[in-house]
Amino acid sequence: MEPFQKLDAVAAPIDVPNVDTDQIIPARFCWRKRAEGWGHLLFHDLRFEDSGAPKGDFVLNREPYREARILVAERNFACGSSREAAVWSVFDYGIRAVIAPSFGDIFFNSSFQNGLLPIVLPAERAAALRAALAQTPGARIGVYLAAQEVRGPDGSIDRFEIDPFRKECLLAGVDNIAFTLGHREQIAAFEKEYEKQVSWL
Repeated sequence: MEPFQKLDAVAAPIDVPNVDTDQIIPARFCWRKRAEGWGHLLFHDLRFEDSGAPKGDFVLNREPYREARILVAERNFACGSSREAAVWSVFDYGIRAVIAPSFGDIFFNSSFQNGLLPIVLPAERAAALRAALAQTPGARIGVYLAAQEVRGPDGSIDRFEIDPFRKECLLAGVDNIAFTLGHREQIAAFEKEYEKQVSWL
């Protein structure tokens, strides 16, 4: 997993609330393996006609939003059914941070395990960022994880909260398993000592 420290990138607005995981990645694609790549399937039915032609009105099909690495979404982003593939498709497209007033719980938690940073900002601040991005296509947003700050296109700064452990893992580029394996010597020492105390087990 890539370490996430700071990101300065083009951002795209998603103005529709309650974008669910089936809109992010339709269920019919979920048979695929992780290694096969998912970015081209992100928002598939919103991005493409039945013929496969791109829909010109979808934000990620328009320049310069095509290059977005940050999404600024409406409330309850990625609600709906449980599927880690929703995070995979966002990440594989190239998005590294999603800003929204609220998220679906499962998507929110899975994001941290896959190197994607979900940022919760107040609804009015997320709306102001979306409006700025719509007014100035190609505008950039800065995300600074160590400082827990989002810098808007106009230079405004919003602080966000994040669990300290999740922050540490993202900064180091490790998921829960990799973090645990990084303490294998201490774990082995504990197990050896514990075995002395409960040798009857």
